[in-house]
Amino acid sequence: MKPKILIVEDQFIEANNLRLILDRAGYTVVPIAASFVEAMDILDRYKPELVLLDIYLNGTLTGIDFAKVLASKKIPFVYLSANSNRKIFLAAKATKPYGFLVKPFRQRDVLLALEVALELHKSLEKIVSEIPEKGGDKILNDRDGPNIITQSKSMQSVLEHIRLSGPSETTVLILGESGTGKELVAKAIHRTSRRNMKPLVVVNCGALPPNIIESELFGHEKGSFTGAFEKRIGKFEEANGGTIFLDEIGELQADLQVKFLRVLQQKEIQPVGGKVKTIDIRIVAATNRYLDEEVAAGRFRMDLYYRLNVFPISVPSLRERKEDIMLLADHFIKKFAKDEGKNIIGFSKDVIQKMENYHWPGNVRELENLMHRAVLLTTGNIVNEIYLQREVLKATPLPEKLKNITENERDHIISALKSSNWKVYGPGGAAEILGMNVSTLNSRMKKLEIEKNRIGKS
Repeated sequence: MKPKILIVEDQFIEANNLRLILDRAGYTVVPIAASFVEAMDILDRYKPELVLLDIYLNGTLTGIDFAKVLASKKIPFVYLSANSNRKIFLAAKATKPYGFLVKPFRQRDVLLALEVALELHKSLEKIVSEIPEKGGDKILNDRDGPNIITQSKSMQSVLEHIRLSGPSETTVLILGESGTGKELVAKAIHRTSRRNMKPLVVVNCGALPPNIIESELFGHEKGSFTGAFEKRIGKFEEANGGTIFLDEIGELQADLQVKFLRVLQQKEIQPVGGKVKTIDIRIVAATNRYLDEEVAAGRFRMDLYYRLNVFPISVPSLRERKEDIMLLADHFIKKFAKDEGKNIIGFSKDVIQKMENYHWPGNVRELENLMHRAVLLTTGNIVNEIYLQREVLKATPLPEKLKNITENERDHIISALKSSNWKVYGPGGAAEILGMNVSTLNSRMKKLEIEKNRIGKS
């Protein structure tokens, strides 16, 4: 039997249209509410299992206020809205809805949103029921794979989320800036899962050329297109029985987003020129983009976003975990010193101060690259110099007006581009200097409006 649905909507025509859609699909619809007070009364009397909730309601209290009640009662809800105001959108998003339906409604979108919301709720309940007893920090054990090194409070929720999601089969979406260690989190999730004896296949969606990405992911049959001289197994099939980590998922083109949705919904793939195959995989995805904004802009499918966003994990930037800077620096310096046969035991006070005051736009990856370079250039047993971008380090004494994070990031990227003579990728390019993916750097340059002809070479 399909679940009971509560519609909270103050516009009669829209509410009635929704009721007709749900009636035809076999859902049980309890009386419609037009205000917070009515919704509370119906919630207590009819005990609905899912709520379709408008943001603006009759009276002083809004749908966002009612969403907080639903969240406390662990009742899934989907927002109904025609509002594109960013402030309202962020306030609504903070209540952790199970989806958004944008007005005017189409029957297909309504039913799909309900299906996704119910599936997400079921998955999250299953995760809670499968949580193992807490038994130490096994996920940090070097024997099991790459170590997550931290002593910061901001990383504790990441470790807890790994512990919770690891043993389950749920899809995980890892969010964070480039270089924060999203792949390391994905490896920890796989390592603590029931699939840890099967392969973990890593795919960088942003690095695959558009003309071969479908063949790379789904495979192809011999002769299926010009140049297909032999059969090829795709990444999804390689991961069969294990986990596939889809990095930079936000870079996917629209046509491939549809095919990814099929993989998530039905666990099926279709190689180019071949027949449909069933696969058994767990999907972990990551992005440095704000996918909800991509959805709002029409660049990313809403249904795919909510199927990926079952269990999100946000990885903090290095500037948000400053207590880890020297801890990580010490780890990397010892690792690279050992590789190079050197005896380096620490850093000078000046270097420590520079590192602690630095913004780290490239995050942990930038720190790791700089430590490798420092080992190569250090002749004694103490690192006395670190080659950070000078523009960012001119911070003492305080200027009359401090630059904000975005301004500092823009200055830092421009400095790297100038030092590489505006070479973006390849050896000695700005991407290598910053420890960033080329696609990420291009994206940041576009967002920050960095163009060579505007700024010049000097």
